[in-house]
Amino acid sequence: MSLTKAERTTIMSMWSKISTQADAMGVEALERLFTSYPQTKTYFPHFDLHPGSAHLRSHGSKVVAAVGDAVKNIDNISGALSKLSELHAYILRVDPVNFKLLSHCLLVTMASHFPVDFTADAHAAWDKFLSVVSSVLTEKYR
Repeated sequence: MSLTKAERTTIMSMWSKISTQADAMGVEALERLFTSYPQTKTYFPHFDLHPGSAHLRSHGSKVVAAVGDAVKNIDNISGALSKLSELHAYILRVDPVNFKLLSHCLLVTMASHFPVDFTADAHAAWDKFLSVVSSVLTEKYR
């Protein structure tokens, strides 16, 4: 699946706004993930999963930083996230469906933070982009 020029422009444009709130959005997306899909907590037995905890803030920052790496390397997302894909597939053994669940939580978080910018076209572009990211993160499983 490839992104159109218009979709790439939308992603890059919104990212400039998202990046200014990246840490808060990362925490919020993880809190949504763990609330909506409690089974995902099993991958974090050593984390304090209470809202706003240091563990959530730290991991939320990493999640959004990875999305940022994908945005910055939009023409080579696979290369940009290769090490992260290996980590999640071979070491952490995260169920691939969790990337889709987290993508959904990221979309909801973006929509709540940027209601004016998160138009139907922006939603479609980000959904497609995060689907590409999820595919890249699961490509080592195959």
